[in-house]
Amino acid sequence: MSSVKDMRRKMFVFSGTAIDHVKLTPNQENFTAITVCHRTFTDLKRAHAIFSLATPTIFHGFLTCVNPDQSFSTTVDNKVVNFCGVDYPPNKWHDICTTWDSATGLTHMWLDGQPLTPKSTTNNKLTGKPIVTLGQSFEGMVTDVHMWDYVLSPDEIKNFMKRLSFTPGNVMNWAELDCEIIGKVIDGDVEISPRSNSSDP
Repeated sequence: MSSVKDMRRKMFVFSGTAIDHVKLTPNQENFTAITVCHRTFTDLKRAHAIFSLATPTIFHGFLTCVNPDQSFSTTVDNKVVNFCGVDYPPNKWHDICTTWDSATGLTHMWLDGQPLTPKSTTNNKLTGKPIVTLGQSFEGMVTDVHMWDYVLSPDEIKNFMKRLSFTPGNVMNWAELDCEIIGKVIDGDVEISPRSNSSDP
């Protein structure tokens, strides 16, 4: 059963199975733009998904994945784009933000304070009640998950990544997270340094 949790200074610890995950309930549906930000910590070398949003008709509505070669991919409305040439060392906290805007069809990704080359995805709107899954087949820690129904400005993204004051997600807010833990997922405390160095625990 889902409940609203204040997850500030907390994290989810995932075991890497396909069963153990967290189901998140966004407070709205139908999207013409999306921004999702989160922090992850893992030593996985295999491909894995971090954040997955599906709709009743689209299995991969908005998906953030890490590929076996440690590049990233984003899927919007089942269309996949890859972000290559990234530095994603294991056993460090990484700040990740992904944006998409149906008006332009562009998807942007930011990793540890650096913007990656924007990619063209789709102009289609995402409609229907969203189903969000966090951490399925992921082994490691995830914290500070926020989602907005608009493209966050570069300054706001930098504030999130530097752990400065930023506008919390208006679709999903880590401080008011409507979630359901499925399987063996640990809800634990974490100390996130206020400094901008993403390798800090």
